Amino acid sequence: MSDDPTTTTVPTVPGDASRTAARPVPAEDAPTSGAAPAGAVRGAVTAELEERVAALGGALAAGGDRLDPEVVERVEATVERVRERLALGVDHTVVALAGGTGSGKSSLFNAVSGLRFADVGVRRPTTSRVTACVWGGDGDDLLDWIGVDDEHRIERESLLDGDREASLRGLVLLDLPDHDSIAPEHRDVVDRVLPQVDLLVWVVDPQKYADDALHSGYLRRMTGRDASMLVVLNQVDTVPSDVRGDLVADVRRLLVEDGLPDVRVHEVSTVTGEGVAELRDVLAAAVAQRSGAAVHADAEVADAARLVRSQVAARDPAPGALALGVVVDRLASAAGLAAVGAAVAAAVRGGATRAPGLGDVHADGVGLARASWLSGITQGLPSRWSADLRERVATTAELRLAVTDALAHVPLAVRRSRAADALLGVAAVAALGALVLAGLLVADGAGAAVPWVPTGVLVGAAVAAALVLLVASSLVRRRAAVRRGARVVADGRSALESVARVRLLAPTQDVLAEHRQVRELAQRAGAGD
Repeated sequence: MSDDPTTTTVPTVPGDASRTAARPVPAEDAPTSGAAPAGAVRGAVTAELEERVAALGGALAAGGDRLDPEVVERVEATVERVRERLALGVDHTVVALAGGTGSGKSSLFNAVSGLRFADVGVRRPTTSRVTACVWGGDGDDLLDWIGVDDEHRIERESLLDGDREASLRGLVLLDLPDHDSIAPEHRDVVDRVLPQVDLLVWVVDPQKYADDALHSGYLRRMTGRDASMLVVLNQVDTVPSDVRGDLVADVRRLLVEDGLPDVRVHEVSTVTGEGVAELRDVLAAAVAQRSGAAVHADAEVADAARLVRSQVAARDPAPGALALGVVVDRLASAAGLAAVGAAVAAAVRGGATRAPGLGDVHADGVGLARASWLSGITQGLPSRWSADLRERVATTAELRLAVTDALAHVPLAVRRSRAADALLGVAAVAALGALVLAGLLVADGAGAAVPWVPTGVLVGAAVAAALVLLVASSLVRRRAAVRRGARVVADGRSALESVARVRLLAPTQDVLAEHRQVRELAQRAGAGD
């Protein structure tokens, strides 16, 4: 740091006088030897957001062309953008020290970190490069993205620190180039980095705190960012104690005029150490919160999840909409199944041996069955999903062909009732026996076949038995006809249900499962939003 009066120099990298080499030099209370970082900070927040982004990607894949192309394009852009940011991790809290020449940014940087950076080739007193101190590990990708050179990075924690620095684990502290530098590339670096930080600390000194380059060039353009900014009035040890209060009040007045009434002002002296501990506490509180990158990524993913949810219905169709009873009824009517069953019953009842045939399946009836099915399912379903469902289920022609083929395999053979035939045979024998008996008795002139039973009674009994058997045979045949007709109808309905299950229900369930998957993935991406 160029404006740190305690800075010492180390040799430049051999053969490259234009580059600077930076290394930590222990301050009074810092450990005298470094070690591996105490631990990585990339963790739960990044992992959670990665899972939600993965859910978004899964929802887009499952939805496919059932989602509005403009929505897909916007969500894909969000997924790509957030994934790139998550690759860097969002568990770090980036704090930038910004200020003008001579404000003491680098001295403050050293005081907060407890280390000294030693640079060679930097023209004092101007800070020309971004320098970073990282508490914990996993900061390299983030610093690459910010644009911090390798030789201007340092990892603060070591095993010798124990838990002294644990409250700052995850902090990335940046020392930015002077915003009032005459070199335009220095201001460009400041302008590029500022939007990427979570907490912006403006370091001002008692002589130049009212500098217009700061107020008109930066602060007045940052209205609304009060909560993510802090003003440090540095070098307060150079101000008489009796005027310090007026000085701080004047700084606050200028901030109000800039439209930043809620920006906090801290008094610090890197020479006496006054206010440094309090500033570290403020930074620790910022680290304990979600980083701005995490909050921004969270909001972007939640917005994208809401977009995806707008492409699906809030719930599945009612279970009753998937019942096959109504569509089977309509298909049976289109095929004239009841009439076929009745014809088979009539054939059995009449003792016919030739089975009736099936008529043509009416296309209009099949179309009505298909339309009623789709109407019940697509009610409340977004138009693109409804269109996909209509394409996935069988067309009217396909459904009619499947119905015709299925009913062709329903047995329609007319089988005679053996019981009825047996009763009819017995009735015939009884009737014949009665006639023979009557003839014999008349020919012999006998008054009775049995002395105590008149001949007429015997003949009448035989005839009555024959009639009873004939009636019983007819009843048995009728009952068999009813059963056979009912069996034909039941077998036909079973065949039609199989057709409806394969041609209508199965593709519908596939579409609804994909629709449900998109909705659930979008809900997961929204994390309860």
